[in-house]
Amino acid sequence: MSANIKEEARRLIDTLPDDSTWEDLMYQIYVREAVERGLADAEAGRVTDVKKVREEFGLPT
Repeated sequence: MSANIKEEARRLIDTLPDDSTWEDLMYQIYVREAVERGLADAEAGRVTDVKKVREEFGLPT
């Protein structure tokens, strides 16, 4: 995660169109947070192979 969250938030806001809503901003924050959590999990080895998940849910592999 970024050491300077305020600067990252400013960059994120600057990427939004001028007619963005609060919901647009909140969605972008949510996506950013989810991606960062996923990357941290992957780095820490907290991952599950897709084939294993598909087997657990009875989906074709």
